[in-house]
Amino acid sequence: MTPRSRSWIAVAAGAALVAAGAAVPAAAAGSASTARPVQDDTLRVATFNLSLNRNAPGQLVADLSTGANAQARTVAEIIQRANPDVVLLNEFDYVEGGVAVDLFRDNYLEVSQNGAGAVDYPYAFVAPSNTGIPSGFDLNNDGEVSGGDDAFGFGLFEGQYGMVVLSKHPIATAEVRTFQHFLWKDMPGALLPDDPATAAPADWYSPEELAVFRLSSKSHWDVPVQVGGHTVHVLASHPTPPTFDGPEDRNGTRNHDEIRFWADYVTPGAGRYIYDDEGGRGGLSPAASFVILGDQNADPLDGDSVDAAIDQLLGNRRIVDPLPASEGAVEAAALQGGANATHVGDPRFDTADFADTAPGNLRADYVLPSRSLPVAGAGVFWPVQADPLSALTGVFPFPSSDHRLVWVDVEVPRVGR
Repeated sequence: MTPRSRSWIAVAAGAALVAAGAAVPAAAAGSASTARPVQDDTLRVATFNLSLNRNAPGQLVADLSTGANAQARTVAEIIQRANPDVVLLNEFDYVEGGVAVDLFRDNYLEVSQNGAGAVDYPYAFVAPSNTGIPSGFDLNNDGEVSGGDDAFGFGLFEGQYGMVVLSKHPIATAEVRTFQHFLWKDMPGALLPDDPATAAPADWYSPEELAVFRLSSKSHWDVPVQVGGHTVHVLASHPTPPTFDGPEDRNGTRNHDEIRFWADYVTPGAGRYIYDDEGGRGGLSPAASFVILGDQNADPLDGDSVDAAIDQLLGNRRIVDPLPASEGAVEAAALQGGANATHVGDPRFDTADFADTAPGNLRADYVLPSRSLPVAGAGVFWPVQADPLSALTGVFPFPSSDHRLVWVDVEVPRVGR
């Protein structure tokens, strides 16, 4: 295949990259659960934690350098069958220059996988992640300054578990905002973790640590996508799992405040304290259309997240919850049992197939549009076992990911309509 020409424009000192080119619609073979309404102004937005993270720098580039990697082919087929117009990829290692992103597009997405229609994303946004960046401090208080737990975001190397936004529509490069360096302490009323061994409150981190500690475990991005004459702000993130800590609940409290960041950002007057990596201040305009998407690592009713963490978004008056669902999730919860049998939440809305003993399957991944974008459809790519496409999800060890692709169709206003 002849490589498609892409000119990469550096943004924020070369950190953020946007591919320029003409948007080319792609036809895709899809199951009935992903059938698309035929409307010129309907936009399908998706999030997919595809678990393409690797254990060492360079491994992802090596795996994507040919079209032979089985996992990459499987996640690419899932994307092709869902055929979103805009998709956030979580757990895709950051590689400077966008090399891994180009390889994934050229060798996988733009090549038919198992009969699914190839899909073309001429536009991409990728920027650094806080994962694996050494903080210089003993953040987990184990007496040593080393390893992923002492990085600004957990990671074995810089950029592990990164993010990518792919789009069929142009990205407004000059208007992108990133919040990688926003400090947790600068959030008013931050839910800072407390050391239970001391009488002082919120003292797990020292003043010196809080002076450099970043809120985002990966990053928060506001990526404006131009759909016709209308701009849709793609608000992308991947908060830390609320586990892998101790009674101080440092990851649970961070997860809560990473989710809160977007709630404040889209609520008029609530985001005045926010600053981006270029020094711009404030939240999103009340007139702006947006979609919040990503693996939020928080279920409304089950799992280990801090109480009401995700309700900060689900209960926000500016946000609609389309409740994407699947029959495959219902079937999986019944067949797997374990912790699933004790869950309070409806398994139809689960998006992640976690360990059956604990925490069980959960709703972790979200696509949440603003009320200015009417919802035309929604779903989770989780086929039942009788569906041949269930081979794309399977059981542990997963052929693709322990998360499922979640999609929502929204109607984008036509300018002048």
